[in-house]
Amino acid sequence: MNTKILKINVNSPEADKIEYAAKALKEGGTVAFPTETVYGLGADALNTEAVKKIFEAKGRPADNPLIVHISKIEEVDKLVESVSNDAKKLMSAFWPGPLTIIMKKSNIIPQIITAGLDTVAIRLPSHPIARELIKTAGIPIAAPSANISGKPSPTIAQHVVDDLFGKVDVIIDGGTAAVGLESTVIDMSSEVPALLRPGGITYEHLREILGDVQIDPAMLSKINADVIPRSPGMKYTHYSPNAEVVIVEGEKEKVVNAINQLVEIKRNKGLKVGVMALDETVKRYKADYVFSVGSENKPETIAANLFYKLREFDQVGVNIIFAQSVSEKGIGMAIRNRLNKAAGYNIIKV
Repeated sequence: MNTKILKINVNSPEADKIEYAAKALKEGGTVAFPTETVYGLGADALNTEAVKKIFEAKGRPADNPLIVHISKIEEVDKLVESVSNDAKKLMSAFWPGPLTIIMKKSNIIPQIITAGLDTVAIRLPSHPIARELIKTAGIPIAAPSANISGKPSPTIAQHVVDDLFGKVDVIIDGGTAAVGLESTVIDMSSEVPALLRPGGITYEHLREILGDVQIDPAMLSKINADVIPRSPGMKYTHYSPNAEVVIVEGEKEKVVNAINQLVEIKRNKGLKVGVMALDETVKRYKADYVFSVGSENKPETIAANLFYKLREFDQVGVNIIFAQSVSEKGIGMAIRNRLNKAAGYNIIKV
């Protein structure tokens, strides 16, 4: 496939380039585009044959549901059976933005989108290019992250090129994704709202609007192979670089000492070792490569850098990465969730 790369100005998206990409979508093609969370790989959500191309390009398991993206709130009505008052409160508070809401689907949503479930996940992104693209195409766009399935999600266009060039029709280069982690996913299809995936809209944010919000157990541990996930990112190993990832958690001084001991053991075995550190500890490690994801006082920066740094470890070719854990407060819950998935829950407590 001959992939077209379009560089588009995020502050003033060029109409002719948006039209080109929108035409590709309307004709059943695939377009990778920036959102405020990560880059997404889009296709016409109501066209089953088009959506199949997403799964093929990514190597994505068929039982992993997709998120449908819209350009304005009014477009929700035709995609779902009904919108509850609590769901309307969330839309008013957080849309456009990095929040995905799961509701009972209408009959026009193809089974391939929902992996056979009776619910659909919907998001209204805030990114100017994403909004213009969906609006110009005039169709809802199904879009998971624009990466090979299981790899760290892309936060710049080069990551998409690395993974999907020659497998998709168009890649839009719209700069760096601001949040850096996929959207928060909340299930509003049952009596008590359930947080299925943490993200830029935090658990605390959701509770301010809704009061009672459950945390789905699958967010905290692996789920069984025979379970159909209710949300993307729940079931499979995700966000993983080529290297093995090991999380080390505990009191800071003990973590630093433990990681340095582990690094020495692995290097003595001839392995190339990386450490994912924080600004406060980055100079205290003695690995082959030590990358900081940011300061513990600025978790939003850590979130924005996490996937970028995991891919950077791939570029330098380390065999194993020891990652310093972070607080679970606020967006820290989302950071820990992605790290846990990247490590396959390989966690050392010290």
